[in-house]
Amino acid sequence: MTSELVFLSAHDLIAGYRRKRFSPSEVIDAVLDRIAALEPVLNAWQLVDEAGARRAARSAALRWAKGRPMGLLDGVPTAIKDVTETRGWPTLNGSLAIDRRGPWREDAIVVERLKAHGAVLIGKTATPEFAWKGVTHSKLKGITRNPWNPDLTTGGSSGGAAAAVASGMAAIATGTDSGGSIRAPASFCNIVGYKPSFGRVPVWPASPMMMIEHCGPLVRTVRDAALAMAVMAGPDPRDGYCLTEPAPDFLRGLERGVKGLRIAYSPDLGFAGTRPVMARIAAEACAVFADLGAKVERVRLDIGDPTDASKVLFNSLATRIARGLGRRAARLTEPGLIDSIRLGRRLDALDLIGAEAARRDLTARMAQFHATYDLLICPTVCVAPFAAGKDYPEGWNRRQADRWMGLTFPFDLTGQPAISVPCGFTRDRRPVGLQIVGPRSADALVLRAARAFESAQPMGMQRPPI
Repeated sequence: MTSELVFLSAHDLIAGYRRKRFSPSEVIDAVLDRIAALEPVLNAWQLVDEAGARRAARSAALRWAKGRPMGLLDGVPTAIKDVTETRGWPTLNGSLAIDRRGPWREDAIVVERLKAHGAVLIGKTATPEFAWKGVTHSKLKGITRNPWNPDLTTGGSSGGAAAAVASGMAAIATGTDSGGSIRAPASFCNIVGYKPSFGRVPVWPASPMMMIEHCGPLVRTVRDAALAMAVMAGPDPRDGYCLTEPAPDFLRGLERGVKGLRIAYSPDLGFAGTRPVMARIAAEACAVFADLGAKVERVRLDIGDPTDASKVLFNSLATRIARGLGRRAARLTEPGLIDSIRLGRRLDALDLIGAEAARRDLTARMAQFHATYDLLICPTVCVAPFAAGKDYPEGWNRRQADRWMGLTFPFDLTGQPAISVPCGFTRDRRPVGLQIVGPRSADALVLRAARAFESAQPMGMQRPPI
């Protein structure tokens, strides 16, 4: 039973607590044993607070024993990405430039909400320096490895979170996504990663990526993504970019299916260099939606190539990181981040206005697209997991370093909700994710479609060989 506890979904954990089949203390003991066994191999954690986790689990166990749980996630083992402020824990952003002595006095909004619902916080998961690339390794932490094959990368920048969830070291992990940093590692690690509509989950204290930062969950099931969103989402005046209307009920209607929905499939969004194996596996998923009653059509998108506009925005935001660090910026070690800062300092107002105009044009084109189609599906990323410790896949060069994420970053620019769900494996057992994208604010619809696909093709139920 102990080995099974670490792979139970948050829903199943809550049901087990309610029926008194096991307690939060038993679960956290199993999870911490799992971390002790796997962390030397996977290197997924920046910090593990064993004493704090056990203390929180004991409190949750007492509440469940009295039949008075604190909230929707009482007793659920949860991890926080090491870019998200957590009181009492250093938030190092994967960087040697941060002084770990603190003081660390604030909880981010999402951490406040998780704590208020009784989540048992385990620690902080690894990220590349300031979450600046799509893989997870840094001078501070080293290489985070994939539970499906430690020779492969987890993707990033929420790679530590994805590895922890996929391997049974947490049931829920927070991630952030400004270019694909939730969805890419979810795809590489065969789990679910949800990037909500921009502003659906408030971000405070402010992120350097404030104009495109999305916060969302990495989990093992779509139902858990909806459950986590029920806790994480909703307005907060401290985030001036957040949506002001109340969040929808993500769990209500989750099982309604996709019958009658108009779904478009694109293997490459019209510009991304998707590898054939990824396109083939994603195309096979189209048949699942058709069997479920959706009207599926392959389309040729005409949205242009937003890469240049994205780079201008990223490079300008990189200068905010350097400014925030002051003299400590000299201790930055990530070459891509250092290059972005250098390029960002050369930009002028016209560059930024042009990039913002391109972003608005892309948003308008996608809005027109969704006037015809309810959802868009495509591979989550252009490639399967590649070698750990590398910044980009074999056969690509540094100038193309981020192009393999060409299927994810457009929807950070537009702020649309998008989810990655497991949809298959390559012949050598490398996980492949399917991305489902909806119109702005259609979070409940995206989750509903993902749940329908997951129910029909439960690839995420498979466990990594580690």
